[in-house]
Amino acid sequence: MKLIDLSRPLENTAFADPPGLGPSIEYFSHAQTASQLLSFFPGVSQQDLPGGEGWAVERVVLSTHNGTHLDAPYHFHSTMDGGQRAMTIDEVPLEWCWGRGVKLDFRHFPDGYIVQPDDVESELARIGHDLQPGDIVLVNTAAGARYGTSGYVNSGCGVGREATLFLTERGVRIAGTDAWSWDAPFSYTAAKVAETGDASLIWEGHRAGMVRAYCHLEKLADLERLPSTGFDVVCFPVSIKGASAGWCRPVAMIKPQDNA
Repeated sequence: MKLIDLSRPLENTAFADPPGLGPSIEYFSHAQTASQLLSFFPGVSQQDLPGGEGWAVERVVLSTHNGTHLDAPYHFHSTMDGGQRAMTIDEVPLEWCWGRGVKLDFRHFPDGYIVQPDDVESELARIGHDLQPGDIVLVNTAAGARYGTSGYVNSGCGVGREATLFLTERGVRIAGTDAWSWDAPFSYTAAKVAETGDASLIWEGHRAGMVRAYCHLEKLADLERLPSTGFDVVCFPVSIKGASAGWCRPVAMIKPQDNA
């Protein structure tokens, strides 16, 4: 079985998130921490340690939405399923997080485009896939190739409300994108809201969770390496009590016969 890591690493970069929202990672080397280790062992000197070294350790300041992560329904709104209390990340059923994968290739759509149900249906027909409850749908956008550049956050298409509902009506509980957000980049949405005065366009794909609960992965990696079908996705999030998301290292599992 071939395993493909679909995650982005947490790193000190100005390009993975909007300004001011990125993580901060402070690295402490073995040489810097020898005294810290020795504080637990009175009477032992640094020269008694192999190479005089302590341990390597990092201090991280971040949000649950930094790096590749799984959003819980609670992130989208306080309610889901037409008025029920929205579940937090520690409440997401693990059964949702392992399923048959399907990749929708939307790299040809321009930045800011809003994916509609017809687009999803056309792509499913092209790849010959019939959606089933529990399928995990991954959306490959133009943003994936721009990760690590200043244009990443404003790149890629977004999945609209109706397209999201199209998926959840068919039993999809987990979806994902290689873009910064499941929705279109905010810069494009802001221009449409300014032009139309329609605030319902804001975060429309996320807000679809108010109608029917689902989760989505954001900032996925290497979707271009996946076939359209013939793989499973495993995406268990870190369980954080009462949180809106959890960091995740999703993996695609491709059976040998699907690697041809």
